Parts: sequence; structure tokens; C-alpha cells
Amino acid sequence: MLDRGTPRQRIGPGAPPDPLGAGSTGVVVRWEDASVPGVRTYGEEHFDLQRVLDAKGLRRVSVCLPARDEERTVGQVIEASVLPHLAPGGSGLVDELVVVDDGSTDATAEVARRAGARVVSRRPGGDKGRAMAAAFEASLGDVVVFLDADVENANRDFVPRLVGPLVVYEAVMVKGFYERPINGEPSGGGRVTELLARPLIELLFPALVEVRQPLAGETAAHRWVFEKVGFASGYGVEIGCLIDVARNFGAESIAQVDLGVRVHRNRPLGELRPHAADVLRTALERAGITDLPPA
Repeated sequence: MLDRGTPRQRIGPGAPPDPLGAGSTGVVVRWEDASVPGVRTYGEEHFDLQRVLDAKGLRRVSVCLPARDEERTVGQVIEASVLPHLAPGGSGLVDELVVVDDGSTDATAEVARRAGARVVSRRPGGDKGRAMAAAFEASLGDVVVFLDADVENANRDFVPRLVGPLVVYEAVMVKGFYERPINGEPSGGGRVTELLARPLIELLFPALVEVRQPLAGETAAHRWVFEKVGFASGYGVEIGCLIDVARNFGAESIAQVDLGVRVHRNRPLGELRPHAADVLRTALERAGITDLPPA
């Protein structure tokens, strides 16, 4: 139950050290402070490639894809979004490409390797958070970009737009946002996002209410940021990372950038329940509710 009488807590510099940490009493603390600047939002045209390349300097950029049974699309994502920028043949924005084959039963690893990726295999796999952690550990970049491997319309603008706020404006973390078509309609996809994740954020973490796609797999951060916050397990990894970055560095340190329209496989409703459960568990734990049944 939300305790609206609890004193409001500030996210970021000046906040009490981890008010929802191990010593929490289980009372939900609503994070809200109107004096804290919000998440910064950038449009499609804000970060052209040359501007990002100039700002990159000597920093190394790694692109990582966690993938499980994505043989149909993983090669397309690599060829459309990464190879145009992968050194030495591309623009030079990307220095390294890592794909984690997260226990696939199909040819995901073979397709990714053939497309030019260094492949790390996890067995038995099946945990997105751990797959992202494995990709991070295998990478060397000063900036690390994560892309989902199931996108059907990836393009060469994804990586420059995600890297741009980090190197041009020194944002701490960047989330992509986009329209998500479903069943022939131009929007309405992202059911777990709209029915669960965003209402949770609105009620419990309102400093992040401006984040349009809190569960976006398209995200990027400086290496030291991921080292600080780590990776939650399962499908709670994206919302966990978002909340943890806000807690440690302030909501104003987060940027979001428009990636246009994202088309991917829309899963049957029954397959979304484990996803939703992971998201709910991760958010509640970060709100101070830790007395939950085992996952």
C-alpha cells in the first residue's frame, strides 16, 4: 500500500543514501521532488552521425545483443544497425560487437557469427538480465549499447542516436523510445509497458514518469554506470536499471531519444505473464517491498 504520508524522497545527488535499501521497513516511499529536473528528451534529427563521431573522441563503443531463438532477425539487426558503423569498414562509431546466445535451440549463434559478431554462449540460458550481464562482461567499450535482437525494422540510426546524448551532452544513460504497431494498427504494442510498467512508475517513481519506453531493450550507458548499478535478473532488467540509475545519479541524468517506429514479434498474451511478473517484482523490490514469494 502506498504511504502517501511518507516524506518525499529526492532521487540523485543530495538524496539520503539508499532510502529503500537493506534496512527498509517495507513501507513504500514515493519518490517525488518537483525541484528535480526531469528526463531529457531528444528527437529523431538531433544527433547526426558526424556530430556523434566528433564527440566520441577516443572512447570505445561496444554494441551488445542478448538473443534467444532469434535466428530470423538477429542477422538483420546486425547488418542494419551495427555493420554500417563497425570499425574498420564502417563509420568507426562502433568498435566491438558482442552477441550472447542465451540458450537458443535454433541457429541464432551461427547467424550472428556469420554476420560478424563475436558470440558468447550461455547454457542453459533463458534469463535476459543474466544474458545482458554476460555481454557486458565480455565487452571492452567505454560506452556500451544494448539492442534487442528481435526487431524487424532496425536501421543505421539506432546506434548514433543512442550514443549521442552520452558523448555530446554527457548523459549517464539513454533509453530509446518509439511507436509500437500491433495487428495492423500504428500503435498499441508494448502491452506490458502500457498496462504495468508505466502505471507502476507513475504511482511509485513519478520522477521517471516522462520515460516513454521504460522497458526498451535499446539502451546505452557509460561502462562505469553499468558497473555501478548492475543488472537485475530476468525481464526486470530494464526497469531495474532505469530506477537504479535514477536513484544513484538523478532522473535528470537520463536521456531518451526517438528511434521512430519499432516492429517486432508480438507475443501471445499468455507468454507475457512471466515478463510482467519479473517487471512487477523488480519494481516492488526497489520501492521497498521485499517480502515477496520466491521467483
